[in-house]
Amino acid sequence: MSGAGTAQAVRERDLAVPGDPELAGTFALPGGGGRSPAVLLASGSGPLDRDSNVRRMRFAVSRELAHALAACGLASYRYDKRGVGATPGDWRAAGLTDNVDDLGRALDTLRAQPEVDPERVLLAGHSEGAVLAAALAARGAPVAGVVLLSMSATPGRELLRWQARQIGPTLPAPVRLLLRLTRTDLERKVAANHVRIEATTTDVARIGGARINARWHREFLAHDPRTDLARLTAPVLALTGTKDLQVPVADLGTVEAVVPGPVEVHAVPDLTHTLRRQLGPASLRAYRAELRDPVDAEVLDTVVGWCRRVAGGPRL
Repeated sequence: MSGAGTAQAVRERDLAVPGDPELAGTFALPGGGGRSPAVLLASGSGPLDRDSNVRRMRFAVSRELAHALAACGLASYRYDKRGVGATPGDWRAAGLTDNVDDLGRALDTLRAQPEVDPERVLLAGHSEGAVLAAALAARGAPVAGVVLLSMSATPGRELLRWQARQIGPTLPAPVRLLLRLTRTDLERKVAANHVRIEATTTDVARIGGARINARWHREFLAHDPRTDLARLTAPVLALTGTKDLQVPVADLGTVEAVVPGPVEVHAVPDLTHTLRRQLGPASLRAYRAELRDPVDAEVLDTVVGWCRRVAGGPRL
């Protein structure tokens, strides 16, 4: 693994973030002593737990990153989102800004650990977690670097319509036939749902027969991540796959152009939003098969190597 040196065993313990609600999480430490640099890990959208897993879909992004970081001498912290795992609450009632606030509280807790050098703490987020990491760093949070995995640099409303255009052709043939027979334009349907969501005033609302996180959607639709990116002065690593159907790989160019601080970008061939490789045409239907494999080794090597270069190793 890049910059690894001798691999170190990972030690883990439960660590709670005080506040309302109290966040339950896992503090991972490398073997050996000294004060380590650390990485705060933020998972993607929806009811993902500390390991970036959701029922029936085990992405394991945060867990695999934590163990790869520990093997190379870096501590980390990952946590259950509101209403997920051991953290109380309702994930549907949390807005995008609530999730940024929670990440900020987790950062304070991680920096306060005696095994951590508070001046060498980085943020690393995947998907929505990358949006949260950029937003927190843009607030002026004391971080030594920011890792943006599958980070959108497109305004929320535009991104969700872009996703509809990408996903439509990859749907199963019977679904595509039904859409044609009913003359349903998927992108127009998504846009119509956005109008309904923006008319809501509650945290949770019923749209199309399903209960959704309405406040999160209202905030995400209005959010332009370029505003946060333009405020990042700490070093930034941005990585997106060329077969990502949820984030345009071209957004890496926007990140590189907008961030005023040092930026390193990687467009990884054949990588999807799951951070695994996919052969053939990009398709959401392949996700379940992909998730039987670990997170792509190049992704782990790139992230760990960059964090090591930016933050260094343990110090006595």
